[in-house]
Amino acid sequence: MNILISGGSGFLGSAFSNEIMSRYRAQNKALHITWLTRDSSQAHPNDIEMMTYDELTSSDKSFEVVLNLAGAGIADSRWSDERKEQLMASRIKPTESLLAFIKRTSIKPKLLVSGSAIGWYGTQGDKPLTESSGFETDFAHRLCNEWEQLALTATEYGVPMAIVRTGVVIHPEGGMLGKLLTPFKMGVGGQLGDGQQIMSWISREDWVGAAIFIIEQHLTDDASSQTTHENTLQTTNDTTAVVYNLTAPNPVTNHTFTKTLGAWLHRPTFFALPNFLLKLMFGEMSTLLVDGQKVLPQALQSAGYEFQQPTLKQALEGQK
Repeated sequence: MNILISGGSGFLGSAFSNEIMSRYRAQNKALHITWLTRDSSQAHPNDIEMMTYDELTSSDKSFEVVLNLAGAGIADSRWSDERKEQLMASRIKPTESLLAFIKRTSIKPKLLVSGSAIGWYGTQGDKPLTESSGFETDFAHRLCNEWEQLALTATEYGVPMAIVRTGVVIHPEGGMLGKLLTPFKMGVGGQLGDGQQIMSWISREDWVGAAIFIIEQHLTDDASSQTTHENTLQTTNDTTAVVYNLTAPNPVTNHTFTKTLGAWLHRPTFFALPNFLLKLMFGEMSTLLVDGQKVLPQALQSAGYEFQQPTLKQALEGQK
């Protein structure tokens, strides 16, 4: 199998690459992975090929799967107008490059997996949200929706696609957990706001496992049996487009997350940051911290995926 990945060197793309290569080697299956990059000198594993976006414009290579993960971290800095433009451009421009390649190439990919986030649903408190749920309009929704709608253009070229709406990914090498480890290890970690906001999370191991599961399911002859009307998206033709929530089946409150992380690290969690201070510190971006989302992986579980780390305690203990 040939796989092309934008964002391949990132927090998720690198873990995905390592795991699928390990699995295919163990099964004696052929696999070739190419990472898209803007810097041809970027460090990378020896068994990964690098291709620049400029090279992609004239490449005659064919790929069975395209995995579109490029995008700046939404929680990395305060949402100024300039930062919002950066967040949008970092998703739109790589997706446009991939779509131009897909349109031009004579041998179309069998599947495009395109990233998104549970921010698509907007802030809806503790209301259970599945792939068929509606949304509330805010910046996070607009960011995810523009990214998704652009990616759906691939279906106009006859390429089936799966959109993966990702929750908070748990792993100490990066993401939210990576940022929290230092203050929690110092004993100054604590809950955010009143701690009752729901956090929809997924371990990085299960994110990778779910992504591989989705790819393998959709490349089988019975791929159509893995879709339901609840997670099927409307397209301009008969080409399949589906959405999956990549979240664990057991979301937790921020209070529970705080206590579970403190217990795992054997550190106290007495401190708390009130809502007004979070809003003062982070502005509009504070919605990611103080407003909850209860997003459930209905489509993923209906398709038969079995979580390896379905609880937060298991996800944290799996890192030891």
